[in-house]
Amino acid sequence: MMQEQDYESELSDIKHKLSDIHNDIRSFIESANHQHLDSVVTALKDNYSGTIVRHLMEDVGRGLEKNMVKNCEMRGECKNLLSNVLQNNAGLIKHGSVTEASIEESRLELKKLRTMVPYDKCDICFAEASDILSGQVTLMRSMKIYETNKGKRQDISKLPSQIVVDDILDPLCHQKRFDILKAISGETKSFSALSALTGLRGGNLLFHLQKLADKGMIIQRHERGDYMITAKGFKVMEGVNSIYTELVPSDDH
Repeated sequence: MMQEQDYESELSDIKHKLSDIHNDIRSFIESANHQHLDSVVTALKDNYSGTIVRHLMEDVGRGLEKNMVKNCEMRGECKNLLSNVLQNNAGLIKHGSVTEASIEESRLELKKLRTMVPYDKCDICFAEASDILSGQVTLMRSMKIYETNKGKRQDISKLPSQIVVDDILDPLCHQKRFDILKAISGETKSFSALSALTGLRGGNLLFHLQKLADKGMIIQRHERGDYMITAKGFKVMEGVNSIYTELVPSDDH
């Protein structure tokens, strides 16, 4: 009961903060006298970067607390280590411009930590950390403070054909598997929920789930637990969404 009250209090606090930010943004835009949009966005980023970072750091704590393996003697130690990496990465937003090297440093730090822990179940906790990191990077991209390969022409000829087909394209080529990835991109899903979503039962659904798991697109929290998308799976779906929006005209045009 106390947890529910704390959760409701947290939601109420977030709503008030969002309302205040909305009012401030509206006042700021009205007083900007129709300045160029880039100037407005830049000013807003400067004004609210601290608030955004604080919220991201709170999300780190909530995400790890909720989704890390519960019954593990290393949980507290690992949570502190992962929190430090993710909070440092979130703090990059204050710099106004985030380099690819800075993000890669955070990713490498997570990989290094993973080599230091002994259990297979550690994959669940580190997948959660990777997902949080990916969410932070997505926010940085949307704020236009993190962009990669600026001005570079990509050399498509270097793509490893067999690896791309086997590890990325093949898992996505079946509509049911694609529907599964879409469904768990936003939240975890149980086996029964995915069965209802796809219309697949028993072994048929398990076949497609195993296919996605074998290619590192999804993981299961624990035996008989919910399924969640991995950082790799989320990046692949982001890429597909980006391609789709570029190639398919929207109804607004």
